[in-house]
Amino acid sequence: MNDRGPTPTLFASYNIHKCVGVDRKFDPDRIIRVITEIAPDVIALQEADRRFGDRSALLDLDRLYRDTGLVPVPVENGRAGHGWHGNLVLVREGLVRDLHQIRLPGLEPRGALVVDLDLAAGPVRVVAAHLGLLRQSRLLQIEALLQHARGATDRPVVFMGDLNEWRRQGRSSLVHTQTVFGPLGPGVPSFPAYFPVLALDRVFVLPSALVEDFTAHGSPLARMASDHLPVKALVNLSGTPVAAKPPASVGSPLSALPTRHRLFPRSRNEESPHP
Repeated sequence: MNDRGPTPTLFASYNIHKCVGVDRKFDPDRIIRVITEIAPDVIALQEADRRFGDRSALLDLDRLYRDTGLVPVPVENGRAGHGWHGNLVLVREGLVRDLHQIRLPGLEPRGALVVDLDLAAGPVRVVAAHLGLLRQSRLLQIEALLQHARGATDRPVVFMGDLNEWRRQGRSSLVHTQTVFGPLGPGVPSFPAYFPVLALDRVFVLPSALVEDFTAHGSPLARMASDHLPVKALVNLSGTPVAAKPPASVGSPLSALPTRHRLFPRSRNEESPHP
C-alpha cells in the first residue's frame, strides 16, 4: 500500500537572459543543463527569444525534449521565435485545454501566456509573464493578469514569471495580488544569480494551501548560466477538488504526438482589457 499521498507537481520559472550567462557568454547548452537539473513538470521561461529583428528562437527544443521530456505549448507569433514576447511554457506530460496570448498594457511591448492544462495530477491554469520595468506599467499588467486568475473557476491557478518587482508591501506593484492569492510573502532572492538579494521571480498559487515548497534553484551551474536563478514550487494539485468541465477539442495527449508537435491548442491573441 502506498500511503505517502499524491506526488506533487513541480512548477518552475526561469528568466534565461537570452542564454547569456554572468560571464557574458552565449551558451544555450548551459540553460538546457540547468533545466535538466530542475526536472520540472511545467516550466515558464522568459527571454526565450531574441528581442529584436526576427526575434529568433534561442533553444534547441529537440535537444531539450530528449534531455527532459519537456515540450512547448506552441504559440502564434508570426516570427521565428518559439515564444510570445519571449514567454515560453513547456510541459512534461498533459493536455492543453485552452491558450490565450495576452498583450499587456504599458510603455514596453510585453505579453503573457494563459494556459489551461490537464496534467496527470489534475487540471491547472498557468499564467506565465515577464512584467515591465516601470512600476505604473506593472500595476496595469498585474490587474490584467489577475482577471485571468479570477476567471479559473474549475481549476487551481499557478501565476509565475519574472515580475520585476523588488519592493515589499507599500509601493510594491504586486500588492494587488493579495486580493486573489492571499498575503504577499517576501519571496526568495533570485537576482542577481551569482549573489541573489532581490526576489524578482515569483510563483503564486491559488489556493495557496496547495504549495508544499518554494525555493530558488541555486546550483553552481545556475549561478553562471543566466543573471537570474530559476525558482520552483512543489504544488499538490490533488489537494483541491475542481468542478467537472467537458473537454474542449483543442488538445491531444502528449504521448500520442511527435516531438515539438504534441500540443495543439487553438491560441487567441488578446488585447488586455486596459488601455
